[in-house]
Amino acid sequence: MTPHDILTTPALIARGAARYGARMAIESEALSLSYAQLDAARIEAARALMACGVAPGERVAIWAPNVAEWIVAALAIQSAGAALVPVNTRMKGLEAGAILADSGARVLFCCGEFLGEHYPSMLAPHRPATLERVIVFDGAVDQADESWQGFLKRAAQTPLEAFRAREAQVGPDTLMDVMFTSGTTGRPKGVMTTHGQNLRGVHDWAQIATLREGDRYLIVNPFFHAFGYKAGWLAALSSGATILPHGVFDPQAVLERVVCDRVSVLPGPPTLYHALLDTPDLARLDLGSLRVAVTGAAAIAPSLIERMRAELGFETVLTGYGLTETCGFATLCRQGDDAQTVAHTSGRAMPGVELRIAGPDGTALAADETGEVWVRGYNVMRGYLDDEAATRNAVDAQGWLHTGDIGALDAQGNLRVTDRIKDMFIVGGFNCYPAEIERLFAAHEAVAQIAVVGVPDARLGEVGHAWIVLRAGAHADAEALAQWARRNMANYKVPRRIEIVPALPTSAAGKVLKYRLREALAEGAGA
Repeated sequence: MTPHDILTTPALIARGAARYGARMAIESEALSLSYAQLDAARIEAARALMACGVAPGERVAIWAPNVAEWIVAALAIQSAGAALVPVNTRMKGLEAGAILADSGARVLFCCGEFLGEHYPSMLAPHRPATLERVIVFDGAVDQADESWQGFLKRAAQTPLEAFRAREAQVGPDTLMDVMFTSGTTGRPKGVMTTHGQNLRGVHDWAQIATLREGDRYLIVNPFFHAFGYKAGWLAALSSGATILPHGVFDPQAVLERVVCDRVSVLPGPPTLYHALLDTPDLARLDLGSLRVAVTGAAAIAPSLIERMRAELGFETVLTGYGLTETCGFATLCRQGDDAQTVAHTSGRAMPGVELRIAGPDGTALAADETGEVWVRGYNVMRGYLDDEAATRNAVDAQGWLHTGDIGALDAQGNLRVTDRIKDMFIVGGFNCYPAEIERLFAAHEAVAQIAVVGVPDARLGEVGHAWIVLRAGAHADAEALAQWARRNMANYKVPRRIEIVPALPTSAAGKVLKYRLREALAEGAGA
């Protein structure tokens, strides 16, 4: 049986138990499981879910940081024929309650306390009537809720034969998850994808990224995000790797784990690698175990790629592009690509995936021409939950997903994502794309990170406003950076105001939150 024949998560874990047995699947301080033990654990939890009355096709949510129980619960949900609904740990009770209501989830798995917040208490005032049961992974449990250990005792109420019959109903076309978009363009929408399309993407991603049996994969990216979930623990389990969950990103703590746990695979956003490279006494640490790094489509300097190879010791450094609506997968660089390709593009389409750069009328544009990025293939979502109009707006009759991203393909088929359509601003009649300006600035030796947004201007309509984080030990002021920009980019692209800041606001997934920057500007203007 080839990996491409494994098209459901229950089949993937059963194969892992047969193939890897006593090899560790998950290692964490609180709970460690071999591949065989993980298989047994997901069966036990799935039987408990069935005892709670969870039926095929229903939705079950998880709202917790990266812990081993998250993976067990997710696999149990999917093994019982239900669909997983991951909830962002940065959400407050009101936001989480809305996701739970919109998904129709009857059961929620959640953490107790995390980052100073007690999650069941946060949810309580906003708990939808449709949510029947809250199962708490850790800590004190309110009378209205249930502990993880108490929940698992319910497994005895479901005969193993009944579970096996349910598991057998799970196929490649069974709904696997409903992942809610970030909501940057309005109310979050639930993206529906199936087992078969996800498992195919997971296998191909793991193969291109060169994951292999025995790898030790530190997963800093949140499990509620496709990067930490599908390109994270699912990719690890498809490869015979060991998952090392990590709850909160802290550069020093991550480096300590790399040394102590002999981490070989460490994907993450560019912010993660900048922070690691800026850690004092980096050269004294034994980072020889590091092998694979994969990062997302963001402004990256080729010098960062070179430093990751030279100073952190990565053999393979890749960049990729994907959306929730494409199972998290669309393009990826390939081993052997040079630093320029890895830094300035998101690589080529993955097998079975088509890309088109579309003009205003939908026709395909030539190489190096800029237009909207369209994606078509097995990886495109089945639709938005309970929103046919939004689905028709996103996926056309020919199966092309209109991503809302602006980009171009080079002659070799490498995708360069320029920006989001909605983030474009117009300076005196010229279209400006923040991601392009950010990429140009990334070449400056003093710049570690940058975020650019368009702001109103009486004379030009809009102009750029940039926030810049300097590299550790670097010195540069706003005027010097502006002069550099005037020498290296068209005048209309040069931000009219530059602020030097200690850090940029980021999401739990490491994505810069530009709306926070816009809010800060608006508050300043109104002060």
